[in-house]
Amino acid sequence: MRIQNQQCTSIARRGSAVVVAAVLLGLAEEPARGATEIVRAGEDLQAAIDRARPGDEIRLEAGAVFTGHFVLRARAGTSVAPITIRTDGRLPSSRIRPQDAALLPTLTPAGASPVIRTEPGASYWRLVGLRIRGNGGNDLIVLGDGRAQASGIPQQIELDRLLILGDPARGQKRGIALNSAATTIRNCYIADIKRVGEETQAIAGWNGPGPYLIENNYLEAAGISVLFGGTEPSIAGLVPSDITVRRNTMAKPVAWRGQRWMVKNLLELKNARRVRIEGNLFQHNWAAAQAGFAILFTVRASGSRATWSTVRDVTFENNIVRRAAGGINILGYDTNAVSQQTRNLVIRNNLFYEIDHRAWGGNGWFLQVGNEPADILVEHNTILQSGNLVTAYGGTQFAPRPIRRFRFLNNIAWHNRYGLFGIGIGVGLPALEAYFPGGEFTGNLLAGGSAARYPAGNRFESADEVLAQFVNPTAGDFRLRPDSWARRDPVDGRPVGADLDAIKRAMGGAVVR
Repeated sequence: MRIQNQQCTSIARRGSAVVVAAVLLGLAEEPARGATEIVRAGEDLQAAIDRARPGDEIRLEAGAVFTGHFVLRARAGTSVAPITIRTDGRLPSSRIRPQDAALLPTLTPAGASPVIRTEPGASYWRLVGLRIRGNGGNDLIVLGDGRAQASGIPQQIELDRLLILGDPARGQKRGIALNSAATTIRNCYIADIKRVGEETQAIAGWNGPGPYLIENNYLEAAGISVLFGGTEPSIAGLVPSDITVRRNTMAKPVAWRGQRWMVKNLLELKNARRVRIEGNLFQHNWAAAQAGFAILFTVRASGSRATWSTVRDVTFENNIVRRAAGGINILGYDTNAVSQQTRNLVIRNNLFYEIDHRAWGGNGWFLQVGNEPADILVEHNTILQSGNLVTAYGGTQFAPRPIRRFRFLNNIAWHNRYGLFGIGIGVGLPALEAYFPGGEFTGNLLAGGSAARYPAGNRFESADEVLAQFVNPTAGDFRLRPDSWARRDPVDGRPVGADLDAIKRAMGGAVVR
């Protein structure tokens, strides 16, 4: 049934890539109005998709099941009015949850093919309030082509409040293959993305230019929740760019720890630039197929051709990382191929706690950094880890590969036995001089350690004394007490460590304990 609406609106194009993503986000608030077609159980969804024109809305019966391989088509003309496919049920205004499944129609694949994919040039599509149920196959949603797409890259696509579930017993290879341009993924719930003996991802992109907005989703994968890079792009010179990842929860169920799924990390950048990661909760990552670092900024020039691969211009700010075997791993140059350098990383105002090898395996290190990245700023973080604070490597004992313009400023952290450690060099000043020539390490409050082994301008206290500065650390409240001496005489006008109120605001006001 097609119902004609009288009102039709459009959205003007803007020049900036970031604004394109913002415009996409706005489609949910003011969708264009054309015709509405209602598709009920047993009717032909693909035929309705093929009939749709810009501004139309396809409404699917809540609770109905549609089995097949559904293709979003390219449209002739220049209209920027989106075509919407959505439930006819009433939706929550924010992140979808499994308990909302009754409000949604279900789309499930026939065989191993994706449930939904784009054809070349498909643009201005919105998918809202759908349940995508896997059958143990490969990708569930494919946006763009992971191989050849030198022209006709799909763009202006929005996924909103989708419940994307792999098979509970067999898992799924990937939730979303993100190789389109100008795409928003928000308010979705992706779970049971897992495989035995194979890496899996909730969202992975390697052959699309961006921009991307990934906002307010629950992202669960045994391998990696969000990955950019890792496969050689078919488009020469392509680096996924202008990426915003904010207010998401990326986690693994702890129950998986006793199972055979391949476990790696929570977020990884192998080829990406101009990335902002803000206001996210990362939790539950243990040593298994990798050492258990939660966050990886590790450039990889996959294949033999993609020598342009880089990780650069990344801001990691106002996040919580907890209950993991390690914090962050940074790699300067690919160890197995020719790549560009990882550089210009900002790690600011984050809370890391329960980074603990005793609970999660691995080494419990906060930061591993090596093979010559450059321009790294680590400032105003609160870090409670069981192993080394920083471990540097690369080159040899007699010729370490330098990590230039490294700054570690105004953090609260545990020193433990080795603190800042250089492989083959030792602790403190010798490691700084060998691996971080000209670097800065000042304004920090360290629990344990010896001031004599570090540059002037840092404070060393017992672990008990540092813990006493927090409001309630046993309950996960790491705000500095109003009367804490750590608030006094700030080096840069701000108290040492992370501002937990700023993290709360960045996470949308949620109180996370």
